[in-house]
Amino acid sequence: MEKIIKLEDYTMEEIQTFSGPNEEHLALLEDEFHVDLVIRGDELHISESNEQLEKVIHRLLEMTKKHVRISTKDIMYTFGLSKTSSLDEMDQLYMLKIARTVTGKVITPKTIGQKEYYYALKDHDVVFAIGPAGTGKTYMAVVFAVQALKNNQVKKIILTRPAVEAGESLGFLPGDLKEKIDPYLRPLYDALYDMLGQETTERMIEKGIIEIAPLAYMRGRTLEDAYVILDEAQNTTDNQMKMFLTRLGFNSKMIVTGDITQIDLPHGVRSGLRRAVALLKGVKGIKFVFLSATDVVRHPVVARIIRRYEEAEKEERRDQE
Repeated sequence: MEKIIKLEDYTMEEIQTFSGPNEEHLALLEDEFHVDLVIRGDELHISESNEQLEKVIHRLLEMTKKHVRISTKDIMYTFGLSKTSSLDEMDQLYMLKIARTVTGKVITPKTIGQKEYYYALKDHDVVFAIGPAGTGKTYMAVVFAVQALKNNQVKKIILTRPAVEAGESLGFLPGDLKEKIDPYLRPLYDALYDMLGQETTERMIEKGIIEIAPLAYMRGRTLEDAYVILDEAQNTTDNQMKMFLTRLGFNSKMIVTGDITQIDLPHGVRSGLRRAVALLKGVKGIKFVFLSATDVVRHPVVARIIRRYEEAEKEERRDQE
C-alpha cells in the first residue's frame, strides 16, 4: 500500500538536500528498502509502506532543518542505526564541532562510536582506540593533537608507529631515515595535510614542532608538553608497549590506536596492544574505546559486494551440509 509523506514544512533547498545530487540519496533509500520513491510537489510518495524507512526519512529531513549537508555516508549510516533503534542519537553527532580542516570544512563525529571517542579524548590523558580500519581512529587522533597545538595546550606533536613490515631496524631499506619510514606513516601525513596543509606541516616538521618517527626512537625519552600518538599499536611487542606508555611526561596526552584483528607480528610474539587491553582496564586516567564494524561507513558498492560474498558463503555452507 502506497504511503505519502507531506513535505510542506520544508523549503525547496531542504528537499533538494534530502534528495541529494541527481536524487542519489533517494536511489540509496530505494535500493536499501526495495521501494520506489517519488517527490511530487510537496509530497514524497513511497510505493509500499515501511515503518523503518519512514523513521529514516523523518530523521534525515529533520537534519536538513538543522542545515546539515547530508552526504552519502550519512545516508548509509542511518541504515545501520535504524536497525539498532539508535536513530535518535543521529542528530546529536552534528551538534559537536571538533575542528575545521585547512579548507574550512567542519569536522564532526560521524558515528556514535566516534562520539564516544571524542569525549574520551577530551577527558583522559591516555586513550586507547581499538577497532577495524575505516573507523577514523588515526584521523580523530591527529585532529585532536592539531587542535591542542593550535590552542597552545601542548608545544609539539609526536607521531609514531612500529615499522614491523621493515623489521623495525629499517637498515636494509634504501634512502635516508625519512624515506625509509614514510610509507608506514602515510596515514598520519594525510591527516596532518588535511588539518594544516602540506606546506605548514612540512615547515612544522622541519622546526621539530611535529615529530614523526618509528617507535624505536621513543626509547629513553620523557615526552612532556606533547600530544603523542602511537598508530598501528597491534604490531607492538609487550616490551615496546610498556616502553611507550612509560614515556608519558607532564602536560602530555597519549593516544594509542590499533586493530587487534590485523596483527602482523611473527608467530608466537604477543601483541603489546592485546596485553595492554587485558592489563590496564580500570586504571585511572586511561580510557579504552572499542569501535566496531558499525562505525565503518562504506561506499554503497562495497556494501553490495560484501552482501553478495556473505550470501555466497551461506550457500556454500548449506551445500556442504
